[in-house]
Amino acid sequence: MAEPRTPQDERRGDYRWWLDIPTRWADGDPYGHANNIIYYSWFDTAVTRMLFERKVIWLPDSPSIGLCVESHCNFLAPVEFPEIVQAGVRIGRLGDKSLRFEIGLFGEGREGPVAAGYFVHVYVDRATRRPLSLTAEQKASVADLVVG
Repeated sequence: MAEPRTPQDERRGDYRWWLDIPTRWADGDPYGHANNIIYYSWFDTAVTRMLFERKVIWLPDSPSIGLCVESHCNFLAPVEFPEIVQAGVRIGRLGDKSLRFEIGLFGEGREGPVAAGYFVHVYVDRATRRPLSLTAEQKASVADLVVG
């Protein structure tokens, strides 16, 4: 039986949508590297940019919005200023009312990630905040990102 994959096993080829994110001087902490909360900010930036680009959500009048109900990050290597973080996104689960976004953060020229994690978003009506099924158009716009 094969060993289960670990975050350290992730590779660039495992992700399907990409965004370059420059680090900022303010991302650093007294230890000389990006603070752990910044990694979550990079996750959020990559996922949200992908969702806007593919018109899954949009502002100010998107009928549904995604609320994060679960998140996780494995921190694998430090990131320092000035670096470019390359964020890869894939969808690990496409549900009726939810999406599991899996994100890998990579340093330029690195095949292995500096961090890997996920967000689970449940989609709700913008006004009532009640769960709402994703439309066929929303699902189709991210179908090429689904793995597994």
